[in-house]
Amino acid sequence: MRHRPRPGLPVLRICPRDALGADPEPGAEDLGARRPPALPAQIVWAEADQLSFGDCHGGPPFPRGKTHISKKLTRYLNWIGVPTKVFNVGEYRRKAVKQYSSYNFFRPDNEEAMKVQKQCALAALRDVKNYPTKEGGQIAVYDATDTTRERRHMILHFAKENDFKAFLIESVCDDPTVVASNIMEVKISSPDYKDCNSAEAMDDFMKIISCYEASYQLLDPDKSDRDLSLIKMMDVGRRFLVNRVQDHIQSRILYYLMNIHVQPATHHLPLGKKFASALSKFVGEQNLKDLRVWTRQLKSTIQMAEALKLTYEQWKALNETDAGVCEELTYEEIRDTYPEEYVLREQDKYYYRYSTGESYQDLVLRLEPVIMELERQENVLVICHQAVLRCLLAYFLDKSTEEMLYLRCPLHTVLKLTPVAYGCRVESIYLNVESVSTHREKTEDAKKGPNPLMRSNSFTPLASPEPTKKPFINSFEEHVASTSALPGCLPPEGPTQLPGQNTKDSYSSADSSKKQ
Repeated sequence: MRHRPRPGLPVLRICPRDALGADPEPGAEDLGARRPPALPAQIVWAEADQLSFGDCHGGPPFPRGKTHISKKLTRYLNWIGVPTKVFNVGEYRRKAVKQYSSYNFFRPDNEEAMKVQKQCALAALRDVKNYPTKEGGQIAVYDATDTTRERRHMILHFAKENDFKAFLIESVCDDPTVVASNIMEVKISSPDYKDCNSAEAMDDFMKIISCYEASYQLLDPDKSDRDLSLIKMMDVGRRFLVNRVQDHIQSRILYYLMNIHVQPATHHLPLGKKFASALSKFVGEQNLKDLRVWTRQLKSTIQMAEALKLTYEQWKALNETDAGVCEELTYEEIRDTYPEEYVLREQDKYYYRYSTGESYQDLVLRLEPVIMELERQENVLVICHQAVLRCLLAYFLDKSTEEMLYLRCPLHTVLKLTPVAYGCRVESIYLNVESVSTHREKTEDAKKGPNPLMRSNSFTPLASPEPTKKPFINSFEEHVASTSALPGCLPPEGPTQLPGQNTKDSYSSADSSKKQ
C-alpha cells in the first residue's frame, strides 16, 4: 500500500511504579503471582439478557480503590465492545448532600446520615435497573461501600429480583503503605476535600476508615458465601481466590484484573528516519530502567527499534490493519477503483471490513493481548502505525469507538500518557523533526450517509447490522442510496442495531493511508 511521505512511526512507552504488597494469605487457592490490579476493590455485577450490573466496595481498612478499579474495568469492557457504565453511589450522595462536612457523616450511629446513604444506594440501583432498556447497556458496575453482609444481601436480592447474574470481586490488603499511597493519590483529590489541605484530608479520611473497619465483614467463600460467584484478590493482586466463575464475561474480567497494575503507569507515544535518531536521543535522556521495546513485523519499525540499540520483541498483533483487496492503494485510488467500498467505509469506519481484510473492530480484538501485557509491564516502547496507535490511545484515554476513529496522532511528537486516578494525564513532547500532517477530516459521505449494509463475509457478532452487501454503485455521485431502493436488503423499520453498535453517523478522519 502506498502512503504519503511518513517520516516516522508511533511508539508507546509504559513505565509503572513497582507495586507494594504483603505476603500472601495462607490457605487460599493460589492462581500465581501477578502484577497487582488497580488499587483493590470489591465488585458485584449481574447480567440479564442485555445487561450486566456491578457493585464495588473495598476491603478493610476501606480505601481499596473501588472507584479506580470500577472505572478501569468499565473502560476495558467498553473498549472490547461491551457497553458498560459505572454507577457511583458517592456521586449520588454528593448530589443529595451538597456540602460534605466531616467523617461524622459515615459514623454508624448517625441515623440520619445512614438513611441518606441508603436512599442514595437505592437511587443508584433504580438507575442500574433502567440502564439496559433506556441506554442499551450490557454491564452496570455498581460502585458503593457495601461492607456488611446485610448490604451485600440487599444487592444480591436486587439482582435476583431482576433476573441478573451476580458476580463479586473482593480485594484484601493490610499493607499500610499501599493504603496510604491510595489515600494520597486518590482520596485527597476527591470533591469532598476540595477546600482542605492534604493533612486535613488525610486525617478525616483515616477517621472514615475507622468507621468502616468496625463493621466490615469479609467475603467467606468457604462457608457463608460458598454459593456466590466471586473473585477474592489478596495483597493488591498478588494472589487470587476464585469461586464459581460461571461464564465467558466473568472469565474475561478475571483475566483483566490479573493483569492490570495497582499503581499508575506512564506511557510514551512517539510519532513519526531522522525521527529514529531523535527518538534514540530522547530515550537515552530518560534513563529508563529495564526498558522493553515492542515493534510490529515490518522493516521500517524494526529499523527504528534497532536505532535504539536495545533488545526488542516483534509482535504480529501490532501489524497495521490488513486492507485486503485495497492493499497498496491510496484513498484516491480506492475511491476511483472501488467507489462502493469507499462509501461503505466512510459511512461506518469502525465496523467496515475491507474485502478479505480487517476492520477497526477486528484490530481492537487483535490488540487485546497487547493491552494485557502492557498492563503487566513496567517500561515499554511500542512501535506501531497510526490505526494501531488510535486503538491503544482509545483504551488508555477511555474514548468511544466514534472518537477513536478521528483521534489526532501528530508525527514526530511524543505523547506521554500518565494514568492517574479515574483518568489519564497527557503531555505532548515535540522532538523538533519536520513532519507533514497526515490527519484526514471527516468527509461529507460520513456526515450524511446512512448506516451501511455490509458484505456477507464481513459479518461478526458485534459487526454491522446486516450481512448483505448493498447493490453496486455505478457512479460515485450516486453513493447515497435511499432505503426504498433496497427492498430485498433493508427491513421496513431500518437496520437492526446489534448490542454495542451505535447506528448514528460515525465521524471519520484518518491520515493519508486508507488503513488508518
